[in-house]
Formats: sequence, structure tokens, C-alpha cells
Amino acid sequence: VAVIFVMLVATAVTYPIYWNLLAPVGLGYLQTVVFILVIAAVVQVLEAVIRKAFPPLYRAMGIYLPLITTNCAILGVMLINIQETYGFLAAMTSSLGAGVGYMLAMFLFAGVRAKIEKADIPSFMEGLPSTLMAAAIVSVSFMGFKGVIENLFG
Repeated sequence: VAVIFVMLVATAVTYPIYWNLLAPVGLGYLQTVVFILVIAAVVQVLEAVIRKAFPPLYRAMGIYLPLITTNCAILGVMLINIQETYGFLAAMTSSLGAGVGYMLAMFLFAGVRAKIEKADIPSFMEGLPSTLMAAAIVSVSFMGFKGVIENLFG
């Protein structure tokens, strides 16, 4: 949920920065640096708010909250929104959809990993090999889903 929130707020901040400050003066090449700084600032503000307003949640999230800053999915969504020249509402919708998709992927991955941990697997497949296999299974499922969507909506 924190990733969805950061994606939405970062989109709401980076969109006007790019289209009103960077693009008009020909500084579009700075978008990656500016977007990273905005994402880092949004995560820091989110962390401060959670620390003050929801201390138990802050303790539960621990080190994982600052790691959202390095989540490339957030930066990728910002860059795709600019590259596709979405309007503001379309960019926000894209960010929401990407965040929900990310959350779905994490749920699926966690479910597959939980099944693998309970399964009786050979010792040479424990740990990293089983994690990579789980990632492959989840990615193949999304490739299949993409094919279904493309066939339905052309």
C-alpha cells in the first residue's frame, strides 16, 4: 500500500515539475535525477508522518519503508508516464494501476514462496534456487495474463 501511495504522490509532484519546469526550458534530460530526488523526498515525508501518526506501523515496517526509495518500479512508472505523454489524470490512473499490479505481484510471489517453503523439495533447490523458480512461475503467469488481455481488448 505504501508503494501505491508513493507512486500516486510522486506522479502528482513529478508531472507538473516535468511539464512546467523541465520540458519548456529544454532540461528534459534531467528528469531521471529530478524524479529520484522527488521520490526520495516523498518517502522521507511518508516515513515522518507514519513515525508520528502510527508508531506501531512504523515499527512493523522497520527498514522496509526507506527501501521504497530504491524501488525501480516507482521511477519506471514516472518515466513511462512522461514518455507516453499522458495527461495528468491518465498519469495518475497509470500510477494507481501500476501500484495495484505491483501489490498483486507481491501477493502472488509471497503465496508461491509460502507453498515452496512448506513443500518437500530437494536440498539443492532450497534457498535462492527455489526463490528464482518462484519468480519465474509468477512472471510466466503475468505473461499469460498479458496475452489474455491483449486477445480480449486487442
